[in-house]
Amino acid sequence: MVGDVRPTYTALVEPDQGWWAIRVAELPGVFSQARRLERVEAMARDAIATLLDIRPESFDVVVRERLSPDAEQAVSDALQARAEAVERQKVASERIREAVDTLTQLGLPQRDIGRLLDVSHQRVGQLRRSGDTNVLAGDPGRPRRRAARRS
Repeated sequence: MVGDVRPTYTALVEPDQGWWAIRVAELPGVFSQARRLERVEAMARDAIATLLDIRPESFDVVVRERLSPDAEQAVSDALQARAEAVERQKVASERIREAVDTLTQLGLPQRDIGRLLDVSHQRVGQLRRSGDTNVLAGDPGRPRRRAARRS
């Protein structure tokens, strides 16, 4: 029917000796467990459907992880560091692109530009042709160590 709202249940989960302990907030006494976080929703859905004798697909389940303050902080710090790394990657890619343009204007060969910038000569060619914005990610197999320059 139009206007019907599906019930939503909240599965509160927290780690417990290598498992995820599941408690359904709206239904006291409904508990389950899952070995992996990706299985929490299915396990909670099954427990709810069994208790209420309804179809598992007739309601929604929202999963809320509950971690210790130290674990929450560690996750937050890791996600923030990754976001900052993505931003730094964007800046580095733009700088490499600018350097490729500048070195190309000097008439340097593609291989020399690649050596100077520590990317493959193929990557330099791609940058010249495509305007690719993710410079470093496009060259994942190239080691980042530069050979000593000879005078």
